Amino acid sequence: MAARPSRPNGQQQAGKVCQFKLVLLGESAVGKSSLVLRFVKGQFQEYQESTIGAAFLTQSVCLDDTTVKFEIWDTAGQERYHSLAPMYYRGAQAAIVVYDITNTETFGRAKTWVKELQRQASPNIVIALAGNKADLSAKRAVEYEEAQAYADDNSLLFMETSAKTAMNVNDLFLAIAKKLPKSEPQGGGGAAAGRSARAGVDLSQPSQASKSQCCGN
Repeated sequence: MAARPSRPNGQQQAGKVCQFKLVLLGESAVGKSSLVLRFVKGQFQEYQESTIGAAFLTQSVCLDDTTVKFEIWDTAGQERYHSLAPMYYRGAQAAIVVYDITNTETFGRAKTWVKELQRQASPNIVIALAGNKADLSAKRAVEYEEAQAYADDNSLLFMETSAKTAMNVNDLFLAIAKKLPKSEPQGGGGAAAGRSARAGVDLSQPSQASKSQCCGN
């Protein structure tokens, strides 16, 4: 049976629904799409086709009496799509910057994305750094302590993840959900803002994302 997002309390219903736009950024082939696929559908595909433009998906997690619905934009990592990135992170309340722990160049690129978000994205955006492919730790090129120190210096959430084994994938999204402000209703502007520019495959399953995937344990 497919893994599902964490449910801290197992409640059947949540009293309030908050919607947040979340964008994934990072170099090509670091596993952004694999992380999203693992989080949304509990699946992993060894050979994932490169995202073209961006793909849009939705998934929800439950926190106490609140359902947090993520509108997820999985962006392409290829350099030729870089100019499109602001269209997807503009107005985003959260971002996950992904690098491959076996590739130091992707970590350097992740730092560039963090700087760009700090400079151009929403001032209160929650930024998480994900060191993906933790299942390949024998080939590690980026030390955990180095990434943690960088995350601390830049006030980022940080976890090493593995889309293949599901290590820390749900925990990462749950940690982001906990940091997002839930005092004000969040509109669906995130999806609307990027929908007209959608260039990838829509992998979302609206009928399941907010029902079977949340709280219904």
